[in-house]
Amino acid sequence: MNIIIHRGTHQIGGCVTEYEYNGWHLFVDYGEELPGSPKSGDLQVEGLTHGDLSKSALLITHYHGDHIGSITKLSKDLPIYMGKVGRDIQMELSDHLKLVDGIHQEMLDRLQTVKTFEPGKLFKWGDFKIMPVTVDHSAFDAYAFKIEADGVSAFHTGDFRTHGFRSSKLSEVIEKFVGEVDYVVCEATNVARPNAASQPEHNLQKEYQDLFTKNNANIVYVSSTNIDRLFGLYHAARNAGRVFIIDKYQKRMMDIATQRDSMWGKSKLYKFKDNYEPFVLSIVNGEFWMNDKFEALLKDKGYVLIARSNPRFDKFIAEIPGDKHMYLSMWDGYVDKSNAAYNEKLAKSLGDSFLYKHTSGHCDMNSLRDVFRQLHPKALIPIHTDAPEKFAELFSDEWPVILLDDGDGIAPISESIADAYYASVMCGKRIRKCVGYMGSKEDALSILSHTVFHPDKQTKYEIREEEDSMSTCRASGLLSELHKN
Repeated sequence: MNIIIHRGTHQIGGCVTEYEYNGWHLFVDYGEELPGSPKSGDLQVEGLTHGDLSKSALLITHYHGDHIGSITKLSKDLPIYMGKVGRDIQMELSDHLKLVDGIHQEMLDRLQTVKTFEPGKLFKWGDFKIMPVTVDHSAFDAYAFKIEADGVSAFHTGDFRTHGFRSSKLSEVIEKFVGEVDYVVCEATNVARPNAASQPEHNLQKEYQDLFTKNNANIVYVSSTNIDRLFGLYHAARNAGRVFIIDKYQKRMMDIATQRDSMWGKSKLYKFKDNYEPFVLSIVNGEFWMNDKFEALLKDKGYVLIARSNPRFDKFIAEIPGDKHMYLSMWDGYVDKSNAAYNEKLAKSLGDSFLYKHTSGHCDMNSLRDVFRQLHPKALIPIHTDAPEKFAELFSDEWPVILLDDGDGIAPISESIADAYYASVMCGKRIRKCVGYMGSKEDALSILSHTVFHPDKQTKYEIREEEDSMSTCRASGLLSELHKN
């Protein structure tokens, strides 16, 4: 099975990974590159962007733009698969924005033909077996995939975290549906961000509840597609006795989780209490409507308004009563003038006096190590990161880390094949790790040349040919010397 990283070895966002076996192509994600990242432009990939598509398919991990945003550029003959609820959320988002940006009408049209899978239910594409498993992320209905072919297995993590509302089930999900794998193709977003907030969502909700109890008038800027955060804020407002105010678009987003998700829709987290429905704003003559009775209610009970940066919200916020406390509950890079993703409208709506209360949608490094230990892989392949070398520094003490450049790949085969080349790395007399079984000495040298393992020590490599129950050493030496060559 060939594993090729077409994009994402040295950047966050826009990742494209290919799994290929026996002429069948399985791609994962095809999104937009993030602002400020080095731009590779439109990819030209045989079996994805052009050529014969009859044996190709695309899996989407979740609906964030850097994972799905470029699918409108692909042929409608290419089958695309994603989670049903995630597809519905993207359709609601695109329907909301289609008059603002025409690309969203194209996205709506393309989503009509997207096929859906179910978590925990194996499906096949050609010679591939695919097991989608739900993971916790700031995008609802996000997925990781166990991908198998030719006796080789890989776990493609997608974007995930272990500190969300739904993260407690991850270990159980891995044990039941994934088990051990040969390779982990892993997101490493936060590897160079030691200060990235990884506070549990439960704790963040409690902090908001305390703030809402203390402050009567609360305005929170948060992504309307961050379903977990919306419900966390709803429960925080309810427990603080405040009126929870949203617009019709935000209500539709929350309803998708409560009404259409068969797994998590039953959870109390995603339920509105009978005596505490959100107050949904109405629009009259293009503006949010407020009468004297509503204004009196806000003065009496206090409120939590979920806001977006646009003139309609700005005008409404200026008119509603109270000494307003502003909060930012999304990545603070959007209000950092030095960041390429700086959003001037959001910064202006927030003003200078606001409280930053957020937690990351990506995994911290200690939790990542725990996940790796459960998966017990031969090697790790980092993607969705701008610091792959830092990833290798952190994890090559325990696993071989394969550092690829965009367009590079590896070609492991099943260890049950009689004529195979066994590639391994050794540190001292006791530590030996198999990096993979390969079909040729050249493939074995290639994977080892990209492998980092205990770089601070005299790590050696060895290639042995396994043939007719005989094992013959075909190459060996210092891994550092192989890197130089």
